[in-house]
Amino acid sequence: MSQEIAVIGTPEFTTGFRLAGVREIENVAEDEKDEKLDDAVERVFANDDVGIVVMADADTEYLSRGVRQDAETSIEPTLVTLGGDEAGSGGLREQIKRAIGIDLMDDT
Repeated sequence: MSQEIAVIGTPEFTTGFRLAGVREIENVAEDEKDEKLDDAVERVFANDDVGIVVMADADTEYLSRGVRQDAETSIEPTLVTLGGDEAGSGGLREQIKRAIGIDLMDDT
């Protein structure tokens, strides 16, 4: 089972994660997202040590259709997006359920 967390995004987005100890970081400057974000996502998803990939929800709009679909449907690593509305990103609860396979909030 993969155990690393990776973060992809602008340096402003990734800095807090780096300070928290995340080592797998892919910085993509705001003005380079159209050209470089697909490559960064593909590199991270090809890394067998990564189990969870964190991105800003708004950054997924810069991905090509194929890369976005692969990232959003990947089970391992699992893509977790932050920001945006819950309806658009599937909700954090659904992302966690997909990542670990159980619903931690299930009251039954």
